Amino acid sequence: MAEPLDVLVVGAGPTGLALAAQLRAYGTRFRIIDRSLDRARESRALAIQPRTLEALSGFGVTDELVARGNRAVQLRMHVPGRVLRLPLFDIGCTDTPYPYLLFLSQAETEAVLGAHLAERGVAVERGTVLRDLSPQDTYVTCRLSHGDEECETVRARFVVGCDGAHSTVRGLAGIGFVGSAYPQTFLLADLEVDGLERGAAHTYLSGAGMLFFFPLESPATWRMLAMRPPDAPDEELSLGQLQAITDRYAASAAGAGSAAEAGERLRLRDAVWMTEFRLQNRGAAHYRAGGVFLAGDAAHIHSPAGAQGMNTGIQDALNLGWKLALTCRGDAPDALLDTYESERAPVGRNVLRFTDRAFTIATSRNPFIRRARTQLAPRLMPLALRFTTLRGRAFRTLSELAIHYRHSPLTEEGNRRPRGGPRAGDRLPDAPAGLQALTSGPGYHVLLCGPRDAWDPEDLAAVGRSGLVTVHHLGDRGPWPGTAHGLVRPDGYLAYRAGGTDLSGLRHHLDRWLPAPPHN
Repeated sequence: MAEPLDVLVVGAGPTGLALAAQLRAYGTRFRIIDRSLDRARESRALAIQPRTLEALSGFGVTDELVARGNRAVQLRMHVPGRVLRLPLFDIGCTDTPYPYLLFLSQAETEAVLGAHLAERGVAVERGTVLRDLSPQDTYVTCRLSHGDEECETVRARFVVGCDGAHSTVRGLAGIGFVGSAYPQTFLLADLEVDGLERGAAHTYLSGAGMLFFFPLESPATWRMLAMRPPDAPDEELSLGQLQAITDRYAASAAGAGSAAEAGERLRLRDAVWMTEFRLQNRGAAHYRAGGVFLAGDAAHIHSPAGAQGMNTGIQDALNLGWKLALTCRGDAPDALLDTYESERAPVGRNVLRFTDRAFTIATSRNPFIRRARTQLAPRLMPLALRFTTLRGRAFRTLSELAIHYRHSPLTEEGNRRPRGGPRAGDRLPDAPAGLQALTSGPGYHVLLCGPRDAWDPEDLAAVGRSGLVTVHHLGDRGPWPGTAHGLVRPDGYLAYRAGGTDLSGLRHHLDRWLPAPPHN
């Protein structure tokens, strides 16, 4: 039998690829497998949030993602008698390098992450299926099949299921998946649309439901998402059916009796792919069972409201990856792995609640809600968007910049807490500009604010951990005023902060979570 692995990653979608990228950055011994013979060519998820762009920047892939994507920052809301032109992200958000929602198909995202791994000698083992897993004292024994070949037995310290809503890993581990399916049927297509203003996202509000067109660059110019009307004929999905639904929704949103009267005839053509599907709202009962972990859609599945799904999965992976890597190296205690569920499960539950509420409002046939959706919301939204503070708060929530781990066991506030600036558990803002790039390398980063000569060299030497802790003297360009210090985790969140120059609290924190002696 081959030498045991540190980690077996099951599933090579965006979540699995992001996890593999982080494991590779730490030199972890792992394999990544996927039952599909090829990566996704159609666009499932279609947008990358600012926090995800920040989190992936440490791998050097964000610039390529931005170059391939479309930074649409305007929304066109089609309502009876007019088209509302709504700015969404012009709020002066200065603490991130990416103050926008990037429209990019999942296929392109996977292509960029896959190329990153290939350049570093990591190959996705496609056509490989997990048949069984058996957790034991030290390892998880897995049985894999490769096409018609005989099964292979693999041992790994940890197995991570990144294998989607129908996760084999979750089923074999006996982890429940709680929730329900929505009754509506949805239609999805990537295609070309004549008569639609480019460079913006479009939504048509009607009593029957909602119709969206999102800008993409590849594999087609537009992504169409629509709810099939309850009285629509149950027939095989076709471009003609999509055209009929578009005509109906556009006419209804314009308050006219027909698409011609509405003056908004949109011509659909050249569909790259199309599908119909049902949505679910489910969450895993646990994110961990011994040596088995879940991430992404294997842990939570929900409606696409707010473009949260793929982004939440990637951030699951980047929360878990460094914890697995440091534990496998022997540099961190096993207790570090317990913080994955305590940090990410609340995030997953919040996403399930938010998307469920948004979806219910968008699809409800209750007369009061339908009236609010089609008549009241178009009148109130332009007024609400005049309030920059309100827009900014909404943006930070949707963009996932507001996610924090303040209540995590991995988070600690030291003595003499600085006044102002990010708190322990918050994401490190990119303010002053370039702070995130400075701390994007593997390992922890110590930030020292104040005069360089204020810090005792012996105290600084005591926080070293064999290349896993990097010290940065920031002077007066730090995130806190005056003399202060903090510790940035490998995933860009603050694990610790304190005022003054006494590093004893910082050393105590590191002794607890990174106690391994330096390697010779």
